[in-house]
Amino acid sequence: QVQLVESGGGLVQAGGSLRLSCAASGRFFSSYTMAWFRQAPGRERALVASITGSGGSTIYADSVKGRFTISRDNAKNTVHLQMNSLKPEDTALYYCAASWLRDYDYWGQGNQVTVSS
Repeated sequence: QVQLVESGGGLVQAGGSLRLSCAASGRFFSSYTMAWFRQAPGRERALVASITGSGGSTIYADSVKGRFTISRDNAKNTVHLQMNSLKPEDTALYYCAASWLRDYDYWGQGNQVTVSS
């Protein structure tokens, strides 16, 4: 069982930066692929970025490539999403998620990010 707690969201002007953090409890954190998803009003939840257990491989949505960076610290059971050059269309509820084998089985509570124009 893994519990995920997100922090770091908020309100920022377009062009600004925010850093989301996700703290995980439970064992074997380094065995989980971790990811950030987001859901904007009226839209489906979508993958933003993911990172493998070792941190050696990452995947990004096309819309955030070059602006967002996912990272993890397995010694501290944390995963981060550094978001730069934010745009109003990045406004959404951001979720941290953990995958053991294939599906994302564990989810955080969601953290609001609002980018004003």
